[in-house]
Amino acid sequence: MTIILDGKKTANKILENIKEQTKQFSKKPKLAVVLVGDNPASEIYVKNKSLKAESIGFESLVINLPSDVTDDNVLEHIFILNEDTNINAILVQLPLPQHLNTQKIIEAIDPIKDVDGFTSYNFGRLVLGYNPYAIPCTPKGIIRLIDEYNIDLEGKNVLVIGRSNIVGKPVSLLLQSRNATVVMAHSKSVDIKSWAKKSDIIISAVGKANFINPDFIKQDAVVIDVGINRNNNVITGDVDFISVAPLTSFITPVPGGVGPMTIAMLMENTFELFKIQHSLFLI
Repeated sequence: MTIILDGKKTANKILENIKEQTKQFSKKPKLAVVLVGDNPASEIYVKNKSLKAESIGFESLVINLPSDVTDDNVLEHIFILNEDTNINAILVQLPLPQHLNTQKIIEAIDPIKDVDGFTSYNFGRLVLGYNPYAIPCTPKGIIRLIDEYNIDLEGKNVLVIGRSNIVGKPVSLLLQSRNATVVMAHSKSVDIKSWAKKSDIIISAVGKANFINPDFIKQDAVVIDVGINRNNNVITGDVDFISVAPLTSFITPVPGGVGPMTIAMLMENTFELFKIQHSLFLI
């Protein structure tokens, strides 16, 4: 029987726990988001992040910058946020306009306020197996959702489709740290289906609607769908859910799977950075 990995339910449980812990502090965690330009999707994401932060007792700040802003202008704002002791977490909403140097801007964030875990300091510590200040939110959320349903990773064959710094690479590192055997496929990979058919777990982050069909699935595999694709205002994932779900043991829906977990991990990272910065560790 197929079990749906309910990211919304799991995320709500995590957020409620953070909300209760936050009540113990007179000072509240504060998340700052830098939004450049007027990308409608980015605006929605930022609004949702701010509302979620405030719903659990956090404070939030959104810095809106025009699409023609220069690197130096963005960096100036980040330096100010780095120095502001009231700001615990800094997020630069991606993607940035093409004329901006994304990595230079990300690198300007103080690692102890890098809530996405994208700076080379935090990402490098993840690669080396050390504890970064923050782990990228979507990969962290995927692992937490897997753990919530007691899915064993040790010794499992896992196919990660997509090699981005945001999902593919970090989730592969997290899986390897849990003793999974990981294969990373990408746009230049040959015959991805043959790898998929050998895999106990498939994590797809390619951004192609219905890319994963029954031909990819080993019986009783676990399928994690990271894709968010919009077609005529209908949101779909990378997986053809209706045809694939009956073949799986566990599968995430879209929406309601990985997405809510990403937001929950953003809030958890913010709270963890807040505690580190103020040397407040709950026992």
